Amino acid sequence: MVYDWFSPNFAPAIITYILSFIALFIGTITDLKTREVPDWVNYGLVFAGIGLNLLFSAVYSNSSFIINSILGLAIFFGIAYIMFYAGQWGGGDSKMLMGLGAMIGIDVGFAKQQFLAGFLVNALFIGAVYGLLWSILLAFKNRKKFSREFKKILMEKKIIKAKKLILVFLIALLMLLFFASVPYIRISILSLALLLLTSFYLWVFVKAIEKSSMYKLVEPNKLTEGDWIVKDIYASKKYICGPKDLGIEKKQIRQLAELYKKKKVGKILIKEGIPFVPSFFVAFIVTFMLGNPLVWLV
Repeated sequence: MVYDWFSPNFAPAIITYILSFIALFIGTITDLKTREVPDWVNYGLVFAGIGLNLLFSAVYSNSSFIINSILGLAIFFGIAYIMFYAGQWGGGDSKMLMGLGAMIGIDVGFAKQQFLAGFLVNALFIGAVYGLLWSILLAFKNRKKFSREFKKILMEKKIIKAKKLILVFLIALLMLLFFASVPYIRISILSLALLLLTSFYLWVFVKAIEKSSMYKLVEPNKLTEGDWIVKDIYASKKYICGPKDLGIEKKQIRQLAELYKKKKVGKILIKEGIPFVPSFFVAFIVTFMLGNPLVWLV
């Protein structure tokens, strides 16, 4: 990225980048160690971002700082909300994204390169590669369990039906390929066939990873807010929590801890997600050094 060292916005920008870097660094360490990011880091980034940008607006007599901050928080809240409820990110990942939105902000005038736009593009790409590598590492680490689960999933009735349908579709595509004479049409047909096969086995791979490497039994008092519960939990026919909650709440954890003491519930099966904050950290550094990759294509 190119920075104007004599711009009045340079000092505020560097301050916000440094604070964001520190928050991401701390979040990376805690996410790798405990699979969670402390709320004081995430909410601290949100409130510090709004407070600092409000201060910058007052010092420089320029309201764009606080407007950019609020806009960044609002837009990244929307993105984080979608990714969280789509089951792609955990609560800590989503809150970190909101904090970055509030701290760095989005330029309402679009007069300069948008750092957060570049960060988001880099985060999605790096996150995809990072997630795949992490999954492969888990599969290798738990290879015996993974192999059993992979074969077990392939033998499920609905999966066998899906394989038959895919086979029929592939035969139809091969027949089309035989009659197609235009090169780009042949390439499109082959690409579609490859995409279909890859998507199917990637889905089976992800499911096998989840069941063999991401499920864990824990005592209720060791649960943390936002943990994903695998199965519905009932006590005396009363629903306590389950997968549809998309992350357990503190109230539910306290309730489960009490029920566990009374031996009304046992250990809780949770799904440990991939710690994505480290990929945010790498994306932040890449964006700071290289900028938005979409700009290179324009």
